[in-house]
Amino acid sequence: MQISEDTLKELEFQKIIEEIIPFCYSDKSRNLVAQLKPLKKEKIKEDLNCVNEYLGSFSNENYIPFREYDDIEMELKMLLIENFTLEAKSFHKIRDLSQLVNSLIIHFEKFKDYFPTLHKNLSHIEYTKEIVLMVNKIFNRFGEIKNDASVTLQNIREHIQIVKKNIQENFAQTVSHFTQTGILDEIRESVIDDQRVLAVKSSFKKSVKGRVLGFSKTGSICFILPESVIQPNIRLLELLNKEKNEIQKILFNLTQQMVEFYPLLEKYQHYVYKLDFIQAKARYAEALDAVLPEITDQAEINLINAYHPILFLTNKTDKKTTIPQTLTLDKDIRIICISGPNAGGKSITLKTVGLLQLMIQSGILIPVHPKSKVGFFNKILTDIGDNQSIENQLSTYSSRLRKMQQIIKHADSQTLLLIDEFGTGSDPELGGALAEAFLEYFYHKKSYGIITTHYTNIKLKIEELNHTKNASMLFNEKTLQPIYKLEIGQVGSSFTFEVAEKNKIPQEIIQVAKQKIEKDKVNLDKTIVRLQQEKYQVEKLKGDLNKQMDDSEEKKKQLSDTINNYKQKLINFQKLYDEETKLNQLGQKFEKYIESYSNGKKKRDIIKDFAKILEQEKYKKTQVTEVEKIQTKKQRTKVKTELKKQEIKKQLEETKAEEIRTTADKAKKWMKEGKRVRIKGSSSVATIDKIEGETAFLNYGLFTTKISVYEIEKV
Repeated sequence: MQISEDTLKELEFQKIIEEIIPFCYSDKSRNLVAQLKPLKKEKIKEDLNCVNEYLGSFSNENYIPFREYDDIEMELKMLLIENFTLEAKSFHKIRDLSQLVNSLIIHFEKFKDYFPTLHKNLSHIEYTKEIVLMVNKIFNRFGEIKNDASVTLQNIREHIQIVKKNIQENFAQTVSHFTQTGILDEIRESVIDDQRVLAVKSSFKKSVKGRVLGFSKTGSICFILPESVIQPNIRLLELLNKEKNEIQKILFNLTQQMVEFYPLLEKYQHYVYKLDFIQAKARYAEALDAVLPEITDQAEINLINAYHPILFLTNKTDKKTTIPQTLTLDKDIRIICISGPNAGGKSITLKTVGLLQLMIQSGILIPVHPKSKVGFFNKILTDIGDNQSIENQLSTYSSRLRKMQQIIKHADSQTLLLIDEFGTGSDPELGGALAEAFLEYFYHKKSYGIITTHYTNIKLKIEELNHTKNASMLFNEKTLQPIYKLEIGQVGSSFTFEVAEKNKIPQEIIQVAKQKIEKDKVNLDKTIVRLQQEKYQVEKLKGDLNKQMDDSEEKKKQLSDTINNYKQKLINFQKLYDEETKLNQLGQKFEKYIESYSNGKKKRDIIKDFAKILEQEKYKKTQVTEVEKIQTKKQRTKVKTELKKQEIKKQLEETKAEEIRTTADKAKKWMKEGKRVRIKGSSSVATIDKIEGETAFLNYGLFTTKISVYEIEKV
């Protein structure tokens, strides 16, 4: 892959590196990040997946148990030296590293469905507890050699304790003896060379048998090791020396055992460096709100809401808003030409595309919408900024021509070109013609690219070619302030005279300037200004219409839910109706019995018929479960409540309809053809072409639309 140092410098890729480095745990990983460069797509896809999987662990319950660690680079080198003995702290580092990798092996095996790529990267490393057990057998949890590390060491330390006890007892007896004689100073004792000594008054030093080890600064006190502890101290020193030799022997044996695990330890070290490298990029992605877009094998870019990473983090710190950009480069549109006024965001848009491409081809996630799509380019060639060389005595234009010569030499169908201020640095007319020739060359080479320019002939040539597109940075014509929003398909104006006027350049000078240039050029620039403003207004209206469409979809969903509710209510009403009909039929039967009894029918016969009905109803009741009874009761209550609500709602709707009719009658008094109005909630102004019934036809200049008269208001 061909990426020059100039390209990396112009796109400020080093700043991305510098922002990732602090997230690393070790110097080795920091060096890996510092050496990071764009790679071929075969290698980088796996790196991107690893970083994305690690990033995902921050937001779920499968947090990866990776932490700070001590590298064992020096220990690995020492293990290769014959008969070398590692220090105690080296074994602690080896044990901790083994425990760390073991925990990662267990974790990725358990959650391999969540981390398939990270699990695959760890699959070649053997899981073993043997290293940890070997070290723990020798050392306790405080990092000290255990007494039972060997039988010999245990015996030595037992003798040491006996001798130390003997020394303490002998010294205590000696102190007690001389205290009664008045020979000792008030402090009675001190410590010299880790040995307890008597603090004897110098005038009585010959009265105490032992070895003189020193005097106080004033010479008034003589420090004497009493005779009673001299031999036990000599014995203690011998035992301590034996202990030291035994410990050295134990560490030597442990070192030889560890040599057998050298290949595995080497894998441990390389793996944690790589995982550290991955987690650093993942933590940077988290800070950047970055994602992994769709990766394609084609040379194409489809960036949605893409942010310049350095600008995004700077503005995030300063609590400022960053404007994202959206654009596409593919086989249909290979070259985009961005025009517009200076300081409008052309260069930063150019750098955003280039820097994001460098990042993704270096295995770094980027701040874009997840539905974005990014391919790979074999070459990224740039010409951004002033390349004047004082050292080589080259002018800006000569320097840019030399840069262009290199770009022309390497440009092909797998190249991404990023060229700022295309064709500047020479006579506008001649430089513009040469720039147009460059553009045609890149076009026929089928290169992909984004260029910025002020040249009108370049903008016109872009319109003529099939696989190119003009774009502009939106600018508010009234305030002459940049909006920093890229608009594809729109030619940008430089706002030369407008900006000059805003900066209080005398009007007579501006008028003279206008007279000195071709009339067509002024008219074209005016047209571009007007079209850009109209485009901005149309986009704003388009946004309002899209919002209304979204609201319409929501209302459609609500209507569907309402219809389903009414269907359920209809079922409930039917059940209630059936219940009421049944009760009505029973009432009619009772009326017949009463009438028959009144007409002289025997009471016994009536009771007999009535008993039959009771048995029938009893049988029906036994077929209905208790749950159904409760449900029926609830439905009956619910239906009655709904009926009341419907009645109230109907009354409210009638009242509201009357209010709307009243409002409409008032509106029709001022609503006439040619009247300036706007849609409620919108800032776009239109005029009424005509009114048909309750529908108004509005004219926005570029297009017309129709809408209910109840949805508009006068300006």
